[in-house]
Amino acid sequence: MIRSVVRGFGAHLPERIMKNSDMEGVVETSDEWIVQRTGIRQRHIAGEGETTAFLGEMAARAALERAAMTPADIDLIICATSTPDNTFPATAVNIQNRLGMHHGAAFDVQAVCSGFIFAVTTADSYIKSGLARRVLVIGAETFSRILDWSDRTTCVLFGDGAGAIVLEAENGEGTTADRGVLTTHLRSDGAHREKLYVDGGPSTTGTVGHLRMQGREVFKHAVGMIIDVIEAAYAATGVSSDDIDWFVPHQANRRIIDASARKLGIDDSKVVVTVDHHGNTSAASIPLALCEAAADGRIKKGDLVLLEAMGGGFTWGSVILRW
Repeated sequence: MIRSVVRGFGAHLPERIMKNSDMEGVVETSDEWIVQRTGIRQRHIAGEGETTAFLGEMAARAALERAAMTPADIDLIICATSTPDNTFPATAVNIQNRLGMHHGAAFDVQAVCSGFIFAVTTADSYIKSGLARRVLVIGAETFSRILDWSDRTTCVLFGDGAGAIVLEAENGEGTTADRGVLTTHLRSDGAHREKLYVDGGPSTTGTVGHLRMQGREVFKHAVGMIIDVIEAAYAATGVSSDDIDWFVPHQANRRIIDASARKLGIDDSKVVVTVDHHGNTSAASIPLALCEAAADGRIKKGDLVLLEAMGGGFTWGSVILRW
């Protein structure tokens, strides 16, 4: 069986750090209020020139360097983002050009906070089918540019950044001992659109719009949806929470992360948490957390890693991979 194995990883964050105390001068809030409800203490905010494509390019270059590859080795670029540089062309095409890559293909995937899970699933399908051998998968966002900075329920939650991995085809035995992506599961339900969306777009308002969220409704559905796709992943592979070495969830809210881990029976020591210093970076959230845990030596070769996310749409999904 062909497996999609992680060969390299990389991340990039904007230079500017916005702490909760800085938020107190923007909206009526406090560090205590934000930490208690979300677990967030700071986030990175993109400055002039730090576009989604720029952040994605920098993360991609870091991933390629760690993989000991160049853009010439890549067959396909998939970028997960909800904050593209332009309505078109795709941010992935922009990144492709910035990397000096003029072959292969590049396109975006839009599934909001679940975007990286959808992008990994798509890359895995290309690799397993033989359509690509090496795929650069990127999650990149500049969510600060679609926030209503007068809405304290949303502007305190999000940050900017990018993370990337290089996936390469490798022959496996078809067992859970194989390295690479073992299983992926995706879901969506458009009936929940009004609970988390952006109130603008080219064919409606002709504007970019701002993020709108019914926080309590999102929280109410999040844990159940997360458990749904993780149980599907367990059923497909025969593994359980006891077998998982690292749980890398979407970094939306510390309370959602903790509730999901408790319900799954995953010990806190196995949960990678970056929401405190990154905030919610949407599609960049999981690759940023993955990169941090791999770079500091927590995630090691052979470890079984569980990824999950839930985002606007609603969309949700899971991936189990062996590092």
